[in-house]
Parts: sequence; C-alpha cells; structure tokens
Amino acid sequence: MDRRSFIRNTGILTAGSILAFTNFKKSGAQYKYKMGYQLFSVNDDMKKDPIATLQKLRKMGYEDFEIYGFDPERVTYYGRKADEFKKELEDLELTVTSGHYGFSPLLNGPDDDLRRFVDQCIKGAIHLESPYITWPWLAPDQRNNETFKILAEKMNMIGMQIKKAGLGFAYHNHGYEFEELDGRTGYEIIMSGTDSDLVKLQLDMYWLEHSSDLTPTELIRKDPGRFVMWHIKDMDKVTRDYTELGNGSIDYVKLLPDPKLSGLEYYYIEQGGNFTHSALQSAATSAAYMKKHLRKFL
Repeated sequence: MDRRSFIRNTGILTAGSILAFTNFKKSGAQYKYKMGYQLFSVNDDMKKDPIATLQKLRKMGYEDFEIYGFDPERVTYYGRKADEFKKELEDLELTVTSGHYGFSPLLNGPDDDLRRFVDQCIKGAIHLESPYITWPWLAPDQRNNETFKILAEKMNMIGMQIKKAGLGFAYHNHGYEFEELDGRTGYEIIMSGTDSDLVKLQLDMYWLEHSSDLTPTELIRKDPGRFVMWHIKDMDKVTRDYTELGNGSIDYVKLLPDPKLSGLEYYYIEQGGNFTHSALQSAATSAAYMKKHLRKFL
C-alpha cells in the first residue's frame, strides 16, 4: 500500500500535517519540547480507565505520550478505536508522538505477515497523528548475533514501508544490545546494518547507564542526528531497578546530552515498575523533579 492510496482511502492527515501539529509551540511557551510520558509506566491504570488516567497525568504537567496497548486486528488502543481515542486526546489537548508496537513475535516469520502487521500499525499511528512507530523489545531467544543481523534487515524493510506512508520508524534499546557477541555488540550490528534514513534510534538512557560503559553523549557521537527520541528514567541506588526521577543514582543534570547533537524530537519519562507508592504517584514525583531540575535543558 503506497502513501497516496493509503491517505486517499482513509481520509486522514499527511505526515507533514502530523509533524506540524506535534511540533507546534504555543505562543509564549517556555520550552522547546513537550513533557512526555511512556504510558506503559501506568499500564494497569490505562487498562482500567484511560481517560481518567490521562486527565491525572495532564494535571501533573504531561502533554505528550508514547502509546502502548495496540490491538492490530481491531486497530484499537486500550479497547478504543484509534480515531475515537484521538478525539478524546484532542479534548484533553494531549498528543501521542510515538508508540511501542509488538514486532518481536513476527521477526522470524514470513515477511508478508510482518508487512500486514506494519500496515495495521500505520493505520493506528495515522489516526493518532503520531509521527513515529517504534520497535521496543526483543524476546530472550532472539538476543544473539545471527538474529541481530536478521533484525537489521527486517527493520530496513519496515522502515521503508513506514516511510512510504509518511511516518518515521525507530528502535528502542534495552541493556542486552550492549552485550558483546563475537567481538561486536547487538547495538553495533543495528547501527551499522540499518539505513539511518529509514531506522532512527530511541535512546533509553537508563539501560545505557545500566549496561554499557558509554555515556549518552559518546553513543550519540557515533551517529549524530539519529537519536530522535529519548527515554528518561532513574536507577535505584541499591537494586539498580527503576525508580522515580531524583530518587536514584543517575545524575541527569550532568548526563543529559545535547538535544541538537542527538537530533532530538521527543522525550518520554518512564518508570516500568518498582513504584514507591503507586504508578501514578511515581509519575507525579518524576514530573515534579523534571520541572524543577531538568526541563530547563529541554
């Protein structure tokens, strides 16, 4: 399905309109980037009542989100049709600029199955006016040298398909990509084996700090301009698990890289678990820390 026929058949916005909308800065706005949040961090709350959860996050200061919970068969998010969910987001004056989608089970299957899945992701993303579709995860049995090579090939194919639809595609790292495999890391295979015009990178700074000797700036210097999204979360000082911003061992005041060097377009605070009290209270704690200590850099 090419971009023109897809847009003609669906009657929704072009990528140019999407990017203009999501990069729109209100008159008098103090910050270049909206304060974003990865919704997997509050996944249980979103499953129970997505609108009430988004209302609470909005009051904390979050304006933009990375989505989770996509059903490719129904093209729904949290049980809501994508176009209806978009209207609810608009009512709250909120945006979704990326989504984590379940690619991993299709990695070693037929290309046609993968292409059909990508088409469904494109439908959902365009309905949400979301510029990016992101590959978030590899299953444990896929974290090996040969599969990383296959992954790079498949991501080039996916990236081309998504680019033809007028959207962007990115890969999100964890820690396993930085383990050495026959003299190279999985991340090195991804970076060298993918076309930087088709496959952008979403830098999870917690996992880089957790699993690599590289700093974010050192990694970005290997391919400047390609790291279009960031995940910002803190590391417990004892367990090295997730924790709220400001409660852990990562000094982001010193660690945050140059957004311009990175090519940064969007960032998302995240905490996938280990909440001090509750997921929403942790979101509020991280929002307060971001506004007080880090937002001046962004």
